[in-house]
Amino acid sequence: MFTIRGRTDASGCDLRQPNFAQQLAASNVIFRIPTPTFGLGLVEATPDATLLANLAANREIKSQLGISGALNSSGNDGTVTRFGWKAQNKSLMVFAGEAYNVEQGVSNEAFVNERSAVPGCVYNGSPEDVTKMVDDSGSITGTAQQMSSDLVNFAAFMRLSAPPTPAAMSNSAANGAKLFNSVGCALCHTATLTTGMSKFTGMSNVTYHPYSDFGLHHMGPRLADGVSQGAAGPDQFRTAPLWGLGQRLFFLHDGRTSDLLQAIQAHASDCGSGRSRFGGNVSQSCGSEASDVIRRFSSLNRLQMQDVLNFLRSL
Repeated sequence: MFTIRGRTDASGCDLRQPNFAQQLAASNVIFRIPTPTFGLGLVEATPDATLLANLAANREIKSQLGISGALNSSGNDGTVTRFGWKAQNKSLMVFAGEAYNVEQGVSNEAFVNERSAVPGCVYNGSPEDVTKMVDDSGSITGTAQQMSSDLVNFAAFMRLSAPPTPAAMSNSAANGAKLFNSVGCALCHTATLTTGMSKFTGMSNVTYHPYSDFGLHHMGPRLADGVSQGAAGPDQFRTAPLWGLGQRLFFLHDGRTSDLLQAIQAHASDCGSGRSRFGGNVSQSCGSEASDVIRRFSSLNRLQMQDVLNFLRSL
């Protein structure tokens, strides 16, 4: 959104701001809201085998409802990736590095190149954020905090942030929790996972409640963003963890609504429900894997729907 073109200390730089109106007309602008970062140390400490087994659980029931899903993976070693809207990042270090570079424009030891390093506009060496072996006077730095790069500190902050504490459930919310399970929402929004062994105090063999399987699911043309990241295709998204949902103002990957009911209903998207603005039906499976579950949710009466909403708001 901002460039250094025109600054007195950027002589010769002609890096221009993109023509946003033109790019919007070409369907080349995607809106995203940040994913919450609390409790991510527990997610990072969850073994790949646990996520794989969870995704495979209840396979017959999932199949009957049109739910499949897959885990995204690293192109380097084939292990499970789990952070970001498309589960494209392996670790919190990589997750922080991508955000620092792509969203803040700061190159770092995970993403060492400037995204817009055009000729005439590069005035400093990269990476800009580095491990500090010595201080400005040339002396060896003293503490780990002083030595650590921003990237390391960002990752530590996310890793050591506690998960949200849910509110006490009312009778309505308790009934909503049962309905959440019975209509099939919990088949993807897995309530409970357990970490493996961790180097970090208090994170080994911990049972936690993210309400996510951290898998990728086709959501159909209504939610498709046209973006592919790793193995995630144009209409695939990681199941959004629901913990802390009661403290959020906007929902879905682009924050398109603050109405929780609308966010739920947007999960349904059949082959005939409209074509993606990115050129045809972008889903390999055509429609959303959640469509049958949303039909079951929509068959609830008004009070039952409100119970589900009250349950979600308690998380």
